Amino acid sequence: MSPSVPSVVPTVAPRAGSREWAALVVLMLPVLLVSIDNTVLSFALPEISTALRPSAAAQLWIVDVYSLVLAGLLVAMGSLGDRFGRRRLLLIGATGFAAVSVLAALSPTAEVLIGARAALGFFGAMIMPATLSLLRSTFLDRDQRRLAIAVWASGFAAGSALGPIVGGVLLEHFAWGSVFLVAVPMLVPLLVGAPILLRESRDPSPGPADPVSVLLSLAAMAPVVAAVKLVATGEPAWIAAALAVLGVASGWAFVRRQLRRERPLLDVRLFTNSVFSGSVVVNLLAITALVGFLFFTTQHLQLVVRLRPLDAALVLVPGLVAMVVAGLAVVPVVRHLRPRTVVAVGLALGAAGYAVVATAGAGAPVSVFVAAFAMVGAGVGAAETISNDLIIAAVPPARAGAASAVSETAYEVGAVLGTAGLGSMVTAVYRGALVLPDGLSPADAEAVRGTLGGAASVAEGLGGPLGERVTAAATAAFDSGLVLTAGAGAGVMLVAVVVALTALRRASSSD
Repeated sequence: MSPSVPSVVPTVAPRAGSREWAALVVLMLPVLLVSIDNTVLSFALPEISTALRPSAAAQLWIVDVYSLVLAGLLVAMGSLGDRFGRRRLLLIGATGFAAVSVLAALSPTAEVLIGARAALGFFGAMIMPATLSLLRSTFLDRDQRRLAIAVWASGFAAGSALGPIVGGVLLEHFAWGSVFLVAVPMLVPLLVGAPILLRESRDPSPGPADPVSVLLSLAAMAPVVAAVKLVATGEPAWIAAALAVLGVASGWAFVRRQLRRERPLLDVRLFTNSVFSGSVVVNLLAITALVGFLFFTTQHLQLVVRLRPLDAALVLVPGLVAMVVAGLAVVPVVRHLRPRTVVAVGLALGAAGYAVVATAGAGAPVSVFVAAFAMVGAGVGAAETISNDLIIAAVPPARAGAASAVSETAYEVGAVLGTAGLGSMVTAVYRGALVLPDGLSPADAEAVRGTLGGAASVAEGLGGPLGERVTAAATAAFDSGLVLTAGAGAGVMLVAVVVALTALRRASSSD
């Protein structure tokens, strides 16, 4: 009698219960906070310009140093979480983020605020990779994980849009420092709930520590992003070029080192997978377009249309709702349509939103901006849900932290490019088109030339007919760049459509 052959029973991933869904709620708190911090300054910049009087370069550094540090450290922090525990790193990052937020709120000078924003980026880099990789280990069933990632992606993208709204509400009643203090009440529930609801997760065999790769990853990211910023602020081209060369050289050395190591800090071979690399590029371009839209729209509504902060914030609410709804709605849709189709349609909708602004012009009624942002928000929300799901599904669970860090790096680089790329386009055209009225002191003239916020501050201080002429000249110059920038934003979204259609061909609904 021949021995019986045991039947092979397919492994069914366990489904999440109430504890896991409660854990998702807790994880959304830092996601919302870190993404809100990317854009919350949009509405606070006019008050910061008045209170601290930063230069044009310092104003851009206040906005961008957070994303610069965050982007440079994400890969290292993602790997650190894989090694020492993702929940542990999340709690350390949340504690530090809350403490530094208080320092930022009390900053007496622009330089102190820049330093506090850099520290926020350091602790934020601990938070974001941990949240997405913990989702991977918490939700093992594919359909449930896709829904959880949809909530995560919608929360991150919506948080970027929610930032100006939160800023508008707070500035209606409090000083500009309040936009940072919001971190404290949001992170306290995380520090209480995470040890109870979240199970620790780490790579069971992380390999030896590799500080050289950590330094190379930072040297690859930070100089490149800084070079983009320096070009945006009109600094000497040779400095930006030198930084870019340093970043590219460090990136080359980083890749070479990872290919030689048995247990690399980041498995760069993942980028040979077109679905993984294409999804990362889609993330980057979509966030570039979203943050760029927010950068010029919030200034236009406050400083040109002259809406109060709260009223300007309410203009963005329909786009925020569209972003969240679209991000969740694509979960059942992608079961029936190929992911690349869903992503491409969403990105095309965002391009159409930008085209609406470019066609209508700066003098369009506020309702046009409401509709345009709703289109951009819905498109980004849909695309981000699917692209993040494809990224996290492409790697083994043990390497989820590193893969999550790549996704987060794309987000943060996109946020920098949105401000320093599309935002600097508005600033460059503003400076080129500005015609200064007679009668300004050299210091006031320099402030007016620097930024629209600086011009508003000078006009308010001068008052009278000269103040009115400053306001008229500055708003006309700013709006002259709005149409050009909106057209460039539409182009960014269309490039993302092409990437989605070509790179995501092999992605299927069951991946």
